[in-house]
Amino acid sequence: MPETNLQDQPNIYDLVVVGASFAGLIAARTAAHRGLKVAVIDAKTEPGARVRTTGILVKEAIDECDIPSSLTRKIPGVRLYAPNKKHVDLFAPGYYFLATDTPAIMRWLAREASRAGADLFFGTRFEDATLTDDLVHLHGMDIAARYILGADGAKSRVAKVFGLGRNTEFLIGLETEYEETPTVDPDFLHCFIDSALAPGYLGWVVPGVSMTQAGVAVSNSMLGAPRKPDLSTFLKRTDPHFALWNCEPLRKRSGPIPCGGLVSPLSTHRVLLTGDAAGLVSPLTGGGIRLAFQYGRKAGAAIANYLQDGGADPGAVMAREYPSFGMKTWMRRLWSAAPPNAVLNATLFTPPMLALAKWIYFQKRGVKTGPRKNRQPKLNHSLV
Repeated sequence: MPETNLQDQPNIYDLVVVGASFAGLIAARTAAHRGLKVAVIDAKTEPGARVRTTGILVKEAIDECDIPSSLTRKIPGVRLYAPNKKHVDLFAPGYYFLATDTPAIMRWLAREASRAGADLFFGTRFEDATLTDDLVHLHGMDIAARYILGADGAKSRVAKVFGLGRNTEFLIGLETEYEETPTVDPDFLHCFIDSALAPGYLGWVVPGVSMTQAGVAVSNSMLGAPRKPDLSTFLKRTDPHFALWNCEPLRKRSGPIPCGGLVSPLSTHRVLLTGDAAGLVSPLTGGGIRLAFQYGRKAGAAIANYLQDGGADPGAVMAREYPSFGMKTWMRRLWSAAPPNAVLNATLFTPPMLALAKWIYFQKRGVKTGPRKNRQPKLNHSLV
């Protein structure tokens, strides 16, 4: 069947991206820059609404997508706490993390996609679609597409409609944002390892952009009753360090983080998953923004190459590109078992465990333990 003449049917797009996520907006911008007629649809009323992530960026994420510095804050180190309240400071020369104003970044990414030429439809929910030889017809929207990219999160509707792989293992997180407080040392991501409070994951306190973020996540264990994060108990546990009970809460968020690795299948004819929908999240750390930037861009380019130049099927291309997460998936299984706190207290700061922590946080980049030379003044809260 010949391809449809797009000029005769203005409601037909080359690419419809379902989900104005990190991955979805990067893919839309890339495809639009390459000349595709692109639409992004999202059930949220506006970009940046109902954010479900802490929004921490690793340094490598900036290599994939430059973010305005006014929306970020550099954090050079990690302070790792054991259940017995002892801690160790970890740094790597030249390395840093970025706390972000995540809603503002989502709005910026949406503007970037729009400036590239993509049409953005917020308040538009994807419910169902019909696939023909050369088009995907979206029900109830008077929109059709030559290709669909599902970037609609951990519980993807696109995956369900098209019979693609779906995430089944999750971290469940709960976080509160507070007014900015000087009691939180701005040089560190404060990470709390405690199997009683955060079985299978950790708790955190982050000196964010003009606010402080505190949260906890647990693995949704497949071995027993579902676990639920207990943020109030975590805050009581950390109160001697930060006194967050005295701070004004600003916002709360919660949601699932896929941690089971890539779903399968990832694609079908004219449909591909990316971002959280594809399970593109590190099973061990739960980090997915860098991967969303990297593979959202590659997915947008692969779809453009396929539609414009007869290139290889994007599903086949991205199946080769997406990481396998082999070792991290096995490590996730072990960590989800939640070692007893007595074991953690005895082993967490031993050389083998510190080496593992350094690899997880810094990928072995000459990590140093202990006080950092030339630290910024403790109360320096300037944005970078």
